[in-house]
Amino acid sequence: LQAVFLGRVEDSGLSFEWRSLESFSGDSALTGISSVRAADLIIAAQRDTGGDPGADVDTLVYDAGRPVLVVPHAGPLVTTFRRVLLAWNGSKEAARAAFDALPFIIEADKTDILVIDPPETLDEAPEAAGAEIAAALSRHGANVSVCVQKSSGASVDDIIQERIAESGADLLVLGAYSHSWLRQLLFGGVTRTVLHTANVAAFLSR
Repeated sequence: LQAVFLGRVEDSGLSFEWRSLESFSGDSALTGISSVRAADLIIAAQRDTGGDPGADVDTLVYDAGRPVLVVPHAGPLVTTFRRVLLAWNGSKEAARAAFDALPFIIEADKTDILVIDPPETLDEAPEAAGAEIAAALSRHGANVSVCVQKSSGASVDDIIQERIAESGADLLVLGAYSHSWLRQLLFGGVTRTVLHTANVAAFLSR
């Protein structure tokens, strides 16, 4: 891995540093937390259920304080994201993810903002959900559209995966752990499902 990294960056003119960390805890993410907190973006491999667990991506997402781009362990390697799907629930985690991912969203051909089961309020109709974040991203030059969808009994995970397939998205942007981390650990949740089973790259912030 070190040889591949050095081969890619040595002639790029970029400033770089290679750090190799050893962990005796079984989770190398814990050893590297202090290093990654000074990074613009963490790029991590999705855990392969049949392979060496390596760094726990959950730990990176929850504790690093930096956005994490999770690369799926299967499928083609995508180097440029042309179609982005932003899963929007109005949480602070979703807002942070949207703006952390802004460089990718601006460069993409299209970004779809997916809102599932928006709450009905006296001030805003469900159809207007996502309008403010869409306007904010548009001001930065992003090409965005909003899709409001009712779950009708389907899981949020399944709806996101269906929307990825329908839109041809190659990057999912998601606010991570907007619900309790312990609850998701015990009972599952959207973040953990994305981390372990997503078939496209996933950009997560919290």
